[in-house]
Amino acid sequence: MGKMRFDFSGRVVVVTGAANGIGAACARLFAESGATLALWDIDAGAVEALAAELGGGARALRCDVAKRAEVDAATAATLAAFGRIDVLVNNAGGMVGRSRIEAYTDAYLHQVLALNVTQVAMFMQAVVPSMRARKSGNIINVGSVAARLGGGAGAVVYAGAKGFVSTATRGWAKELVGDGIRVNAVSPGVIETPFHERYSTAEQLKAMQAMIPMNRLGSADECSGAFLYLASDALSGYVTGQIIEVNGGQFMP
Repeated sequence: MGKMRFDFSGRVVVVTGAANGIGAACARLFAESGATLALWDIDAGAVEALAAELGGGARALRCDVAKRAEVDAATAATLAAFGRIDVLVNNAGGMVGRSRIEAYTDAYLHQVLALNVTQVAMFMQAVVPSMRARKSGNIINVGSVAARLGGGAGAVVYAGAKGFVSTATRGWAKELVGDGIRVNAVSPGVIETPFHERYSTAEQLKAMQAMIPMNRLGSADECSGAFLYLASDALSGYVTGQIIEVNGGQFMP
C-alpha cells in the first residue's frame, strides 16, 4: 500500500468535537498525512492546544455545535480561510446522561437530540453547498454500536439518536452522490475516551467488555484509521452510504 494513498496535502479537513477522544485521534492522523485542519469544539482551550500541537496546518475554532449561528459562522470562517472544505468529520456528540423512561425531562430529550441529531443535520446543511458547487466532497458521520444494540442502561435516547445518524447517512449518500460527494459513517464500539469516563462506571465497562469477542475496550487511535480510509478517494472511491463498525467484534452485521 503506497504512502501516497494517504497523502492529504492540500486538502482541508474539518473535524467537529475535535478537542479529545476520537476527534483528536482523527485530527492527529490527518495532520500526519498532510491535511490542512479546521478543528471545531466548544472547549476553546483544549482545541487551541491541539491545534498548537499539530502545527501550522491546523486552525482551531470554538463552536457550540448545538447553535446554528455558531455552526454557520465556523463554516464561513473556514471557507474564508481556506477556500474549500474537502472532508467533514461530523464527530461531535454525546450521551448527556443516563436516564430511565420515567425520568425523561423535556430538557434532557431536547439536549440529547440537539447534540446528536440536529447538529449533524445543521453541519450537513452548512457545508454541503460549497461541496455541491465544486462537485466534490467527503462527509464522514460518527455513529455508535448503540444504534445497533439499543444502548446500555439509560442510554436508549442516545442510541436512537445514533440510529438517526446511520439512517440519514444512507439517505444523504443517495441525495449527494450525483454531486460527487460521498457520505459514510464510522460506528465505534466501546472506546476508552472521556465519554465513558463521564457516563459509565467501572462495573458497566466490565460488563460491556464481557460482550466483546476481543475481550478488551478499544482506543481512539484504533478508530482513526477508518476515517482516513473513508476520506481517501484512492482507497474508498467506490464506497458510499456505508456504516463501518469498529467494535472488536461486539456487533457483526
